[in-house]
Formats: sequence, structure tokens, C-alpha cells
Amino acid sequence: QVQLVESGGGVAQAGGSLRLSCAASGRTFGSNGMGWFRQPPGKEREIVAWINSSGGSTGYADSMKGRFTISRDNAKNTVYLQMNSLKPEDTAVYYCAASVYSMTTIARNYHYWGQGTQVTVSS
Repeated sequence: QVQLVESGGGVAQAGGSLRLSCAASGRTFGSNGMGWFRQPPGKEREIVAWINSSGGSTGYADSMKGRFTISRDNAKNTVYLQMNSLKPEDTAVYYCAASVYSMTTIARNYHYWGQGTQVTVSS
């Protein structure tokens, strides 16, 4: 079992930055692929970024490339999402998720989910 707790959400102005953290409990964190997803108001959940179990490989949805950075610290059982150049359309609930696979972009392959943290970007 893996339990995930997100933090770091809040309100930011357009062009600003926020850093989300996801603290994981469980002995398998170092073997879990991790991902960040978001769900904007009235829209479906979408993947934002993903990282493999060692942290050596990452990927991003097109609209996040160059603005967001995913990273992890396996010694601290924590994954991060640094969000820069925020836009109002980044407003969403952001979720951290863990997979039993070393890396995946498919939502159904993520078996553990956090409760989510709200990010609001004002124009």
C-alpha cells in the first residue's frame, strides 16, 4: 500500500510559480513510477507529468513542456512538481499518483492517488 499526501497548492498570479509536493508512505516508493494529474473545473482529469522510479526519466504533456518540472527524492519519499509561468488555464485540482510500474502515462496504471490540492491562477 502507498498513501500519498499533496501539499503546496494555493493561489498564484499569472506568470507566477508554485511548487507542489507529494509525500508518500510505504516501502515501495523507490520502485513506483509517479505522476501528476490535474482536473480543471468542469473538465476531465488529464496527465501533467510523469517520472520513472529512479527519477532518471521524465515526461510532460505538451502544454506543460518548458514550464513544469517533475522531480523526486527517493530518500525523502517525495515527488515534486515545480510550476512556472503559470496561466489561468492551469487552474485545477492537482493529484499525485503512484504506479506499480516503473513509469507509465496511462491513468488506469496508477493504483494509488492522493486527495488532491487546489491550484488557482488569477489573471
